Amino acid sequence: MTTLSRSQAFVVADPPLAMIRLDDTGRTPKDTRVVVAMSGGVDSSVVAALYAQAGYEVLGVTLQLYDHGEAMHHRPGACCAGQDIYDARLVCEKLGIPHYVLDYESRFRDAVIERFADAYASGETPIPCVDCNRTVKFRDLMETAKDLGADILATGHYVTSRGLPDGTRALYRPLDESRDQSYFLYATTQTQIDMLRFPLGETTKPEVRALAEGFGLKVADKPDSQDICFVPNGHYTDIVEKLRPEAGEPGDIVHLDGRVLGRHAGVMRYTIGQRKGLGIAAAEPLYVVGIDARQRRVLVGPRAALGVTEVRIDEVNWLGDESLDAALDAGREIYVKVRSTRAPVPGQLGRAGDDVHRGAPVVRLAAAEEGVAPGQACVFYADASSGARLLGGGVIRRAPSAFTALTRGQEMVANVRTA
Repeated sequence: MTTLSRSQAFVVADPPLAMIRLDDTGRTPKDTRVVVAMSGGVDSSVVAALYAQAGYEVLGVTLQLYDHGEAMHHRPGACCAGQDIYDARLVCEKLGIPHYVLDYESRFRDAVIERFADAYASGETPIPCVDCNRTVKFRDLMETAKDLGADILATGHYVTSRGLPDGTRALYRPLDESRDQSYFLYATTQTQIDMLRFPLGETTKPEVRALAEGFGLKVADKPDSQDICFVPNGHYTDIVEKLRPEAGEPGDIVHLDGRVLGRHAGVMRYTIGQRKGLGIAAAEPLYVVGIDARQRRVLVGPRAALGVTEVRIDEVNWLGDESLDAALDAGREIYVKVRSTRAPVPGQLGRAGDDVHRGAPVVRLAAAEEGVAPGQACVFYADASSGARLLGGGVIRRAPSAFTALTRGQEMVANVRTA
């Protein structure tokens, strides 16, 4: 098998390699050990090749997150399957760098899969990629990287990392907005950010594939992963019902006005803002506006009921220059994303004033947002620009609709959206 020499010259005109930041701390490559988290895809493979070509001491690490035998039969497009481990090993052989496979199955099950099932069983809509990044990929893998003597842990995420005047680092939205993964990295701690590097933040996907071609990597044309990695058939309800049977128990579909419109086959099948697949007949379009898992009730209403202007959050990770308490008390103005695919919108940090949650962090939105679902993330940015600084975020717990203020009765019904 052909091995890429670290002294071998490699020049690509678009993008210039000089534009890719591998490390800006002043350390020399030969004295810097880099662990690259390799999924077997083109992005992390190019990151490993860039560091190896530049003369860094590189170690490739791939995480085995679920049963290898089952993974080999995952359908194409599923991340981190057995084929991906094999592809990562081939890339490392091509580059002439060591490759390690770490068995993180039990950690992944506890930190990601169990939490995923719990969320759906409680009527929330989880983001397993956030939990995986927050725990297994960064917390656990970073400890392993340190044990291996690494100075840097690098990944193929599309986000930009830059040094700050005080010697710490900050994350920013990437050049390629269509690949922006900053939303899924909001829970990364400051200590983790200081060790992490994301060389692809100032590139585009076509440029990365061109780099892979130039390096002679067989994964250059490998399709991007599309599915939740631990869902073999693309149907998340199968794994939720297996782990939390109560999430599949039937219940009522109830209109905001109190009418029972039909039955459902489990709260796990619904999310806030959902319109399709409700299985009910109505004179007007209806949307899921609330989920009461305890009563096994799905609440529906008109689109007007989806708009919210205040979002209660917890598990907040704050990455701003001031303390979180200072930002909350000062009503820090920020921009937020309440879904990964949406553009940042203006908002303001503050504290809840109700008796039950008094003092808890809230985000007050300048304009109503629809489909704000408990379990999703509310992610903070300094501004709305394409290269905006990531300021952290939190898990959405409650988003009371302005529509519920129409009548006292409707307000009481809609409050089932409290987690």
